[in-house]
Amino acid sequence: MELVSCSHSSISCHHKPSLSLRFLDSNCFNSRPHRVSLPRRSKSFTCESLISTHNFIAADEDFGTRTAPEKLGEITKLKIPGLPDGSDGNNGSQISSSFWDYKPKLSVHYEQSGIENTHAPAVLFLPGFGVGTFHFEKQLKDLGCDYRVWALDFLGQGMSLPGEDPAPSSQGERGVWGFGEESEPWASELVYSVDLWRDQVQHFIEQVIGEPVYIVGNSLGGFVALYIAACCPHLVKGVTLLNATPFWGFLPNPERSPQLSKMFPWSGTFPLPASVRKLTEIVWQKISDPRSIEQILKQVYADHSTDVNTVFSRIIETTQHPAAAASFASIMFAPTGLLSFHEALSRCQIQGIPICLMYGKEDPWVRPIWGLQVKRKVPDAPYYEISPAGHCPHDEVPEVINFLLRGWIKNLESNGSIALPFIEAPEYEELGVSKELEYLREGLQKSVQVRFFGSRFSLWSQMSSFVKSHLANLRVLSP
Repeated sequence: MELVSCSHSSISCHHKPSLSLRFLDSNCFNSRPHRVSLPRRSKSFTCESLISTHNFIAADEDFGTRTAPEKLGEITKLKIPGLPDGSDGNNGSQISSSFWDYKPKLSVHYEQSGIENTHAPAVLFLPGFGVGTFHFEKQLKDLGCDYRVWALDFLGQGMSLPGEDPAPSSQGERGVWGFGEESEPWASELVYSVDLWRDQVQHFIEQVIGEPVYIVGNSLGGFVALYIAACCPHLVKGVTLLNATPFWGFLPNPERSPQLSKMFPWSGTFPLPASVRKLTEIVWQKISDPRSIEQILKQVYADHSTDVNTVFSRIIETTQHPAAAASFASIMFAPTGLLSFHEALSRCQIQGIPICLMYGKEDPWVRPIWGLQVKRKVPDAPYYEISPAGHCPHDEVPEVINFLLRGWIKNLESNGSIALPFIEAPEYEELGVSKELEYLREGLQKSVQVRFFGSRFSLWSQMSSFVKSHLANLRVLSP
């Protein structure tokens, strides 16, 4: 194929036997043509992805994004697909909701899509604390067109709260579950801990999905994704961390620190001690208030134009479950896991588990420094920093996350013959590159900037650059 003409509004293409592209800058009349070689494995080239910018950019659906190599530090624009909205006849993949009986009285809610894609890779999404499968419906609907996709609710959260009272009160107070003096036999050892969620995910993959998966986790879900990959590498083909929390739990793990754990008389089991019940009532009344939830959503979403009405209503719905308050107390007082985040990361690295990092830059909770620390420890892990985006980039900029996930999975499934997104020149893999991604959402043009950190990234140089830029700003502002 050869690019034969271009302008600010259009680019014309036609097929030629040559395996190269000749292209011009968008100012065609003042630029000299260049030539870029295409890999011989490429079978087709899509002109639909060409966009009009001062740098020519094209996306090849067979082997990932290809752009004309730009100078280091130069930001080019790339047009990516929007979410399926029916405007072109594509309404996305149908989502189905189901329950899986994990243990007696403990059912796990999950959603799935793309089951008809029998030979496609399996992808599992794990949510953050306080949310559930509904937080990944933009991924289920879109990625389900190409893959088999699942999302689940952790036990004690979302729609995986118990269907019966784990510790009934003899007085039946206020319809609140778990505040009685004695637990039911099925709940005598129940603790909503990260170890429970690890076991839950392991059995879900084994019994429901039935094959190794790519796991994508946000916040708490990122911690659990890394944890299950470290403990069960045979079940995991790769892990993508979306602003993963680098720690979970406050009390010592009884297996790791048996003596220290004895100093804490209660660690999340049922029934709740009387003092904990009183504390939970006070705290729960505050955090379950719709005004508090609204404020939290404003914190974690960088773009306040994002529609969070569905997320808000589903969180409110969960807080009204009679077991929600006691489950929250169990989660907050549960011990830490057998492995820390960094121990799990080290195990994954030793076992060769592919890791990809996609972090919202404006996250007020899991600041970019945490993602950069992971990148420093695993230099070969692709790290995409997205701005503006906060703690939940998959819901705030789903078009970007879905585009990057497709590229990452294609790269792994092709054993590297399909390039990662943005890596159209070998030096970018080491030195990094930034791009401005453009897409349509509800008929409006949107854009975000995405920076790919190369393997030669230095955390120290990043911090030094940050300090220098702030000092320069202070000098500019000083009289």
